[in-house]
Amino acid sequence: MLVTGASGYLGRHVLQRLRLRGAEVAVLGRRLPEGFEDLELVQADLLATQDFAPLLKEAGASHLLHLAWYAEYGKYWASPLNLRWVDATLRLLQAFGETGGKHAFAAGTCAEYDWSYGYLREENTPLLPQGLYGTAKDAARRLATALCAAQGVSLAWGHVFYPFGPGEAPKRMLPSLIEVFRGRAPAFGVNTSAFRGMLPVPDAAEAFVHLLAEGSNGVSGRFNICSGQPASIEDVVRTLARLCDADPNPVLALASARAGDPPMLVGDNTRLLATGWRPTQTLAQGLAAQVAAQP
Repeated sequence: MLVTGASGYLGRHVLQRLRLRGAEVAVLGRRLPEGFEDLELVQADLLATQDFAPLLKEAGASHLLHLAWYAEYGKYWASPLNLRWVDATLRLLQAFGETGGKHAFAAGTCAEYDWSYGYLREENTPLLPQGLYGTAKDAARRLATALCAAQGVSLAWGHVFYPFGPGEAPKRMLPSLIEVFRGRAPAFGVNTSAFRGMLPVPDAAEAFVHLLAEGSNGVSGRFNICSGQPASIEDVVRTLARLCDADPNPVLALASARAGDPPMLVGDNTRLLATGWRPTQTLAQGLAAQVAAQP
């Protein structure tokens, strides 16, 4: 199995899940992530590589788990690098098919959907990509789907909803709130009236690995990677405060919403559950793990 994006937030959790399964894994990228130096590295800069075929022949993998994309917090949403990742994704998948690859999984986003629908289903929620990031992911998915079909490669595409947990970028909402409740940062406002389909990151990583493995059983197409349960942001704030033995009111008093912030953004995971995947953590258990892991 070949993995891209292994050094990223999701990628490190995916490698842990693959290690638990005893899978034979190689990493395609510039370096191996810390703690996984024993894995095989097929060294490459994915944006600079024009021909992936020699690298994929060297790896000899039948399965590809493609997570790599530009994801720097605060910048990825409108970055022109999204366009370069569309190109790199398609060249990678083309070479994967040409060198005998059989099954691929690629990480998409809930930003490919029309957010005005609130509860999002693969079968009947319209696609209306949000921002340059969502538009680029949508374009990559459409082209990759056609390309893989022409090459006889099965492709599973994950619309990822709010994975959270240990290792999350420090500037994101949950790590920032933990800093507030530990008295190390000033309180800030969040949209406490909103609901989100949050999923502990170990369960999201397991869903990626599970869908790729199920490619051999004919599993392909689009899947929402989510809990299926609306999580109240106010409840999340209160839970984090309790876990930190802190008062949630300084944050709750500053409640605010950004322009265009949807009141509900939750995915239906019926299709994912039908493949046999099951979550292992509740929202509260995931939040507790995140608090415990954050220094």
